[in-house]
Amino acid sequence: MAATTTRLKELLAAPGIRIMPGCHDALSAKLVQEAGFEMGFMSGFAVSGARLGLPDTGLISYGELVEQGRNICAAVTIPMFGDGDTGFGNALNVTRTVQGYARAGFACIMIEDQMAPKRCGHTQGKAVVSREEAAMRIRAAVDARNAGDDILIMARTDARAVLGLEEAIARCRLFRELGADITFLEAPESVEEMRRYCTEVGGPKMANMIEFGKTPVLPPRELEAIGYKIAVYPLTLLNAGIRAMRDALVCLKQGRTPGNIMDFEELKASVGFPRYYDEEQRYRY
Repeated sequence: MAATTTRLKELLAAPGIRIMPGCHDALSAKLVQEAGFEMGFMSGFAVSGARLGLPDTGLISYGELVEQGRNICAAVTIPMFGDGDTGFGNALNVTRTVQGYARAGFACIMIEDQMAPKRCGHTQGKAVVSREEAAMRIRAAVDARNAGDDILIMARTDARAVLGLEEAIARCRLFRELGADITFLEAPESVEEMRRYCTEVGGPKMANMIEFGKTPVLPPRELEAIGYKIAVYPLTLLNAGIRAMRDALVCLKQGRTPGNIMDFEELKASVGFPRYYDEEQRYRY
């Protein structure tokens, strides 16, 4: 855990923007690392969809997320960000959530200012807590970090959609003052809004690149020029996976073999059979 947190700090301090794909289980996390990415993100939306078959509307629990995160972090060696939703309650709940994510192996946890039940930041019906309660959550998260939990804190606000850009920027500034390592202003609706956020808030900032969402999806170089340090693509793998599975099911229903199917040896390699065989041989007697 300490090694991945240290590595994340190094990545944030180094020049250039970092591209961070989202994942929803141990296998998708392994694919992110296999593809050469330096960090990954456990998306609450993706985990809720893949694990429960339910929308990201606060239906998934702390226990389910941290268990999924434990499997994800155990499968890779790159730093992983974990979606910690609202922290699941008051300051003591936030403290426990941060501690649980740190012990699961996450290098960073995201805590947001939505009211429960929270929901995906690019969907309707969002509401946020007061600025004071939002500050309480981040203060509790920072205190847990400072008390010895080796994890970074990413503070997210969804205030743009509810209270406007000015309040969202003010909250991000406050989160930085409270000690958040990274800020995340969710769902700005134009390049100008993205530029204002990056200009008026210090420290590392994350851009959320959801295909066909509320925020313009820009190339990484443009995001870096605006002032972002991280570009997260939280739903790309889930999106592509659902499309591929639907296409394969159509083929099967029509009595055809789906195209773009891996050779069985490649499939076995993807889930780790060669390494298992090597280890099995090592301990053979």
